[in-house]
Amino acid sequence: MREKIASIIDHTLLKPEATKEQFDALIKEAAELGTYSVCVSPSALPVEVPEGLHVATVCGFPSGAVKPEIKAAEAARAVKDGAEEVDMVINVALAVEGKFDELEAEIKAVRDAIPGKVLKVIIESAALSDAAIVGACKASQAAGADFVKTSTGFHPAGGASVHAVKLMADTVGGKLGVKASGGIRTAADAKAMVDAGATRLGLSASRAILEEL
Repeated sequence: MREKIASIIDHTLLKPEATKEQFDALIKEAAELGTYSVCVSPSALPVEVPEGLHVATVCGFPSGAVKPEIKAAEAARAVKDGAEEVDMVINVALAVEGKFDELEAEIKAVRDAIPGKVLKVIIESAALSDAAIVGACKASQAAGADFVKTSTGFHPAGGASVHAVKLMADTVGGKLGVKASGGIRTAADAKAMVDAGATRLGLSASRAILEEL
């Protein structure tokens, strides 16, 4: 179980005050733990990682409240700087208002900016109704995303929940991955998310969780 969980972790450091020294330590720790990737702020790129460790970053983070073309440009620059995966934050208001055509167009703008790279769409599920979660997942799928993701971990409404992960997994039906992120701090939390349908985990407490396992 430990190896299975480790292999789907994006070992994450997105605190705005994080330093180069801390990012270097994150990469070293990820290599030791055998995680799938490190997820770092776009300003930290490029980073040097050992072979087999992937590099992820974020765009429109953490509010999502910027224009689609800005998100697309940020994502493209991140890929130029070595990111293999981009976790974009949606304009959450579009999901709240049910403007799913506009949401799909926004996601597609980022998708088109990073062809061949993995795109994860952060829908901020704790801030959405079930209907809005479903609509956001369907818009992500229609726009060509690879994953839907619960949370930034920075929203006051909260992070991942088993209910949201299950709803997201049921909605995408295995056609997209599901990333659970935000507030996952114990091995029991991590296992519950996987059991609910998560295929990737965004964790900052990776070492503590893997040591529990």
